[in-house]
Formats: sequence, C-alpha cells, structure tokens
Amino acid sequence: MSARPLRIVVIAPLRFPIRRPHAGGLESAVWAEVDALRRRGHEVTFIAPDGSDFLSATPVFRLPPVMWPEGEQPTDRTWPTSYRLECAPALDLALSEIARHPERYDVISNHCLDPLPLRRSGSLGVPMVTTLHTPVDAAAVTAHVAADGAGSHFLSVSAHTKMQWDAAGVPSELLSNGVDPDVWALGPGGDDLVWFGRIVPEKAPHLAVEVARRLGRRLIIAGRIGDEVYARNVLLPLVGDGIDYVGELSPGPLAELVGRSGLALATPAWAEPFGLVGPEALMCGTPVVGFAVGGVPEIAAATMGMQLVAPGDVTAMTERAGAMLPSGRDAAFRAVVRETAERRFSLEARIETLETIFAGMLATETAA
Repeated sequence: MSARPLRIVVIAPLRFPIRRPHAGGLESAVWAEVDALRRRGHEVTFIAPDGSDFLSATPVFRLPPVMWPEGEQPTDRTWPTSYRLECAPALDLALSEIARHPERYDVISNHCLDPLPLRRSGSLGVPMVTTLHTPVDAAAVTAHVAADGAGSHFLSVSAHTKMQWDAAGVPSELLSNGVDPDVWALGPGGDDLVWFGRIVPEKAPHLAVEVARRLGRRLIIAGRIGDEVYARNVLLPLVGDGIDYVGELSPGPLAELVGRSGLALATPAWAEPFGLVGPEALMCGTPVVGFAVGGVPEIAAATMGMQLVAPGDVTAMTERAGAMLPSGRDAAFRAVVRETAERRFSLEARIETLETIFAGMLATETAA
C-alpha cells in the first residue's frame, strides 16, 4: 500500500450504473477497483451514473442515468439523445467541481469512454490516470492532443491495446485487469459447458451453442442481453434441448456456476482488448477454450488451462473442447489452473501496482 491513504477520484464509464450484477467486464473492473481501493483505506470519490454503488452524498458527482425513449431499442453500441443532452453536461459539471477544489484530491483514475475528461485533464489541477479499455478512439486521441498531454498518464489493459494506442500517439503502461480470488473461488468442476458475458453479436454466444451441440454436451449461458434483436432472432431460438439461458447473474452465483462447470467457452467475434471471462473462469479452476483474438492470447500465455483456436473456427474449438473436458473434473489440474491465474491476475496485485503508479505521479508533481 502507498505510504499514506490517498484521496482518489474515480470516473466511471457512463452507459450503466456501476453495481452488481455488472453490466459487463468494464463495469465489473471499475467496481472492483473502487471497492479494493476503499478496503485498502483510500478515500474514493466516485463520479458515476445514479444507481451506482459507492456514490458520495455530493449531488454533482451523481450523474443522470442513460435513458432510452419509449419504443426505442437500447443497445450497447449506440446512445440515446439523453446522453448528449443530460449525461455529458453533468459530467462536465462534476469535473468543474474537481477543478474548483483541486486541493481536496490527490489523483484521478479515469475509466470514462467519453473524451471529456481527457480534454479537461490539463485544467483540473489534479493528475489523471486514464485506463484504456477499448480499441483506439479518434475522439479520445484528439482530446489528448488538444490538452497537450497535460496532467495525463495512460494504462492499457493488454499489450495488444497498448500497441494500438501507442501507434496512435497515446503511449501507455501495461496494467491488466484483475480478478478477486475471494469472489471467483476454486470450484469442483463438472460435465457441463458454460458461456458467460454480454449477449451481443460481437461476443457470439451462438457459436458456443454450435460447439455444445456437436459435442452433445449441456451448455449453460449467463449474461445480460445487450442486443435485443440479436438475442431474439439468433440466440434465444437456440435455447432448449440441453442449451439453458439463466439470465444475468451477480458475481457470487456466476462464479459458483463457472466453478461447477467442466469447461468455459469464449467466442469473441471481434478483437477483444482484454477478455475478463478468461481470468475469471481460470480463477475458478475451470479451463477455457477460446478464439485467439485481440488481447486474449496474452491471457493464455500467462496462465495454465486456457487453449485457443483460430478466430471463428468452430470445428477446431469443438475438437479442443472435447479434448479438454476431462480436465474439468480433475481436482489437481483445477488447483494448478487456479494458482497460476491468481499469481498473474489477482485484483490485489493490480491495485498494489496502481498505488505505486499513483505514488510516482504524486512524487513527480511534488518535484515539479
């Protein structure tokens, strides 16, 4: 831990309230960071949509939630008009409150995907660490350039993501997401397959269904529906006859489900910047077969129990999954998988590194 408790502002992504059950991996990672920092004695001011956990009593830091007009279909890719009319201006007011009283804060940890915090980073009077969770966003690069890099330090969740942003002129330091081993406990394994994550086309759970059908194995799917059209037209018609959809689960029940499964399938149909599903399943001792996209190969290379096949190759995934399934009941194997995942992706190790980064930034500020 740092030499003294820090006064940290954490800026959340704005699409969903940051609470359990988590809307996605990004929201889960931010929730875990705030929770861990507070448990370690730091004072955390959370700027997040109303309905989030950890919000302070200061009204300006409670941002209006994203509201979709009646009859308009919510998606994880688009924004309703309320975002620009209400949410973004409210974030601007929250940042102005920070700028009015910079002496109250030591450092800002920014996870917001809106470029506004980057645009204002040089005028807030508080050093900012921005974690890059996504592929390169042109608006964020422009905001960083406009601020002339003032007050900013960047972290990337994978080497894949770091390379992309470095090439765009935004250099960063690698710091992977972490998983809480107390939540994602070692499980006994079993015979079933499991798939968990957001129900959206880019996560492609329908491919996991195809693998399960070919293997003749039960598949349990868990996750929030983030694309109603995809869920209604593609995935949900496949449910039944050994394919079960159990909806959105909080971390505890979800970890219990993953821990009693023999194998987790990861089927991203895009260049996943990190892929929290892998470390979460491995922390439970459950082996994983996934597609080798984005930052996912880095997870497989750093742990045991995760094997990858070419993107979209359902035949190869089926063969690999069939070969790995017996390991899902092997207690000794599962213990080793858990141990390597905890050593590489524990939340505590991530937070300790984050504290060191904060301390280094404050030392630089003091020297300047």
